[in-house]
Amino acid sequence: MRTLIKHILAATEPNDSVVVKAWVRTRRDSKGFSFLELNDGSCLANLQCVVDAATPGYEHILQFTTGASAIVTGKLVPSPAQGQKWELHATKLELIGIADATYPLQKKGHTPEFMRSIAHLRPRSNLYGAIFRLRSKLAFAVHEFFQSRDFVYVHTPIITASDCEGAGEMFRVTTLKGKPDDKPEHDFFGKKTYLTVSGQLEGEIFACALSNIYTFGPTFRAENSNTARHAAEFWMIEPEMAFCDLAGDMDLAELFIKSLAKYALEHCPEDMAFFGKFVDKGLNERLKFVLERPFVRVPYADAVDILLKSGKKFEYPVAPGQNLQSEHERFLTEEHFKSPTTVFNYPRAIKPFYMRVNDDGQTVTAMDVLVPGIGEVIGGAQREERPDILAAQMAFHQLTPADYSWYADLRKYGTVPHAGFGLGFERLLMFLSGVSNIRDVIPFARTPGSAEF
Repeated sequence: MRTLIKHILAATEPNDSVVVKAWVRTRRDSKGFSFLELNDGSCLANLQCVVDAATPGYEHILQFTTGASAIVTGKLVPSPAQGQKWELHATKLELIGIADATYPLQKKGHTPEFMRSIAHLRPRSNLYGAIFRLRSKLAFAVHEFFQSRDFVYVHTPIITASDCEGAGEMFRVTTLKGKPDDKPEHDFFGKKTYLTVSGQLEGEIFACALSNIYTFGPTFRAENSNTARHAAEFWMIEPEMAFCDLAGDMDLAELFIKSLAKYALEHCPEDMAFFGKFVDKGLNERLKFVLERPFVRVPYADAVDILLKSGKKFEYPVAPGQNLQSEHERFLTEEHFKSPTTVFNYPRAIKPFYMRVNDDGQTVTAMDVLVPGIGEVIGGAQREERPDILAAQMAFHQLTPADYSWYADLRKYGTVPHAGFGLGFERLLMFLSGVSNIRDVIPFARTPGSAEF
């Protein structure tokens, strides 16, 4: 029976019957025997296999090149080499799939740009194997966090007729051919439909019935931003809580970030150590910073005042009434407060229609959670639960009320204060791994001009 290398390396005693099914990382030949370094993707470390010339299958040893797949049967014995506890002494060697000299992942450094061009092979490398193992573990941790707190997981639609953000940067879903007489009512769904930018609005429906819910699924933005922080397809985590105000929303968001950072360090120690050594040498210190220090909460107006009085020259000048840039957010966390920070009560004009208007009529109950190295990692708000003010908000943002009649119904039938937030899963992975480009934390990046694989 096959045994994963991660379990073999964690063994506490020798074993006379081990079967390893993996890919060859390297091969070194000596007189009368060879060393194979095998990896099956279960962990960062390789397993060294010593293959004697008398071993059945050794006659094909020259075909065991980097990238080839193999099955090795043997005995697990203590390794005399420094830095490894066990090695496998082969008793049988089988070549499953060859890899010829064109195999691109030879033992040398490769640029991220090159690795993105071979996204079908890059998971076999140390860096991307570690990234996608972390992604898997963190996806499980997201569900564990909410399920342990009695949140209900809701699948919201990928195809929608509603624009949650009101920005209009959405991908149209259509079967029309673009002829002059094509009309929306003739389309597949009988109206204009789009790929969703958020499951929040639909999530509110379920929060107003099941109290605490969360969504976790793909979302899409047709924003033409070809930057290291933007992708056209990404995954969003969006909890929504009935009978919750802004303070409760901030409590959950801050706890969520701390919990997932702690989970990554405890459950992915080898991969996290790799990131800290080879990707971002300040990673461990930054995560410790977030785990050990309480969040500072500051109103947007005060944050802008701090930035204006800082004397620091920013690439993007600070402007009251405008969104904060990443460099502004990082200054607040890294230099001014020296603590993770939550900024709240943003100007009404720059935030979506669904955010609850404060008594001043100028700000809304929006909040952004900021962390060092990244800036904003979570955005959320208390939702506008008052029917008349929601109608005024729709008019303010020039939305068509008929498109959101079902949303307004939630304010007519048993309305309650409720709040929630959104967290881009890839943004979280960038924060926890130190990887600086969103294209490198998602298996197959979708960006302007690129939809490969």
